[in-house]
Amino acid sequence: MTSNDDILRALGRVEGRLTGIEENMALLREDVSDEKENAHESRSVVHRRLDEQAKQIARLDTTVAISGGVEATLREEIKGLRETVEKNHASTQPALEDWKRIKAIGYGISGLIALAGLTVGGVVAYASDGAVTWLRHWLKIN
Repeated sequence: MTSNDDILRALGRVEGRLTGIEENMALLREDVSDEKENAHESRSVVHRRLDEQAKQIARLDTTVAISGGVEATLREEIKGLRETVEKNHASTQPALEDWKRIKAIGYGISGLIALAGLTVGGVVAYASDGAVTWLRHWLKIN
C-alpha cells in the first residue's frame, strides 16, 4: 500500500513538473510575443517598400506617358518639316536649273572673251612688227 508520504512525494514531483511546464509555457509565450513583434515590424517594412515601389512605378508610368507624347509630337513636327523642305525644294528647283544654265553660259562667254583677247593680242603683236617696219620706212630710219 502506498503511504501518505509517498502520495505527497508524488504530488510534489507532479507539482515540480507543473512548475517547470508553466515556466516553459511562459518562455514560449515570450518567444511567441517576440516573434509576433518581429513579424509585425518585418511586415511593416515590407509594406513600406511595396508602397515605395508603387510610387516609383507610378512615376515611371507618368514619365513613359509624357515621353511617348513628346515623341509623337516630334514625329509630327519632323513630318511637317520634311513636307516643307520637299515643297521648298520643288519650288526652287527651276530657279536652280536656270542658275546652272546661266553659269554654264557665263563660262562659255568668259572662254570666248579670253579667246578674243588672245586673238587680238596676237594680231596686235603681228601688226606691230609690220607697223614698225612701215614707220621706219616712212621716217627713213634704218
